[in-house]
Amino acid sequence: MSNKILQFRIATPDDAAQIQNLIQSSFRTPDPREKWTGSTQLASQLHISVDEVLAKIHKPECAVLVATTTDHPTDDGTIVASVECAKPTGTAACGTRVPAGKNNNYNTSGGGGKKDLVRLSMLAVDNTQQRTGLGRAVLARAEEFCRTEWGGVTRLGLNALSTREALIAWYERCGFERTGETSAFPRERFPALDLPEDLCFVELEKDLTRVR
Repeated sequence: MSNKILQFRIATPDDAAQIQNLIQSSFRTPDPREKWTGSTQLASQLHISVDEVLAKIHKPECAVLVATTTDHPTDDGTIVASVECAKPTGTAACGTRVPAGKNNNYNTSGGGGKKDLVRLSMLAVDNTQQRTGLGRAVLARAEEFCRTEWGGVTRLGLNALSTREALIAWYERCGFERTGETSAFPRERFPALDLPEDLCFVELEKDLTRVR
């Protein structure tokens, strides 16, 4: 990120198009690291719309955080990363679940009813900023936000495709642990793809009560 200033803020509706483009490009861009992105064929068919991002921004029980880089602290800057935090509501969290419909394919949520658990989703880093420590900084900011804004939160939860083993290992290095639970992957949405029979989403959580 050179000498640019890194800042975090809550996304506004005006950011929706940039966030949508950021998520799709970061998810689809090939990565030379083995088992980091998983199937490129599958990634090329995953899609989230601007309207879906807007819906998340507008939901009162969710906060979409963005990281920006700028030359001056008073400038809006360029969005280089995002993450959605879905606070406990006693019902299903508001991250994307892949419901019926071909466009909702970012399964990064779940765990509704766990009132001390905040779900993280839509974690994306600009391709030019990857492997700079930005992803870890975004997770740290999300954790800080949840601690300060939503009292009673003791855990963060997220998930990742089981084929993205390097990504799962990175989450573990960031303090997340596998819960032993998995979520089903909607194979029926992708009949033309030769997907692994055991493809699923691996659930991970981070205990915020531990001494940091």
